Amino acid sequence: MTNAELITRIATNASLTRRQAEQAVEAFLAQIQAALSRGEPVTLVGFGSFSVQTRAACKGRNPRTGQDLVIAARKAPKFSPGKQLREAVTSPSQG
Repeated sequence: MTNAELITRIATNASLTRRQAEQAVEAFLAQIQAALSRGEPVTLVGFGSFSVQTRAACKGRNPRTGQDLVIAARKAPKFSPGKQLREAVTSPSQG
């Protein structure tokens, strides 16, 4: 599903205009991004948790030249699905 499809479905399900749904989605994503930027985890009960994971520096190799290089340590976003989401995705389909 694309961002545009998500906005259209939210607008339809919540009886909102497409613009209102777009603003809601943008605000929601902006708040998650802001919290993660501050290092705060975001937990949506039943859906999942967003957090920031620190990845240690490691050694790598340039595939073109074969030269060794060091990949710097960095922070990366992480998502862990909640129980309800995990069950909804892994349960056998009805039909």
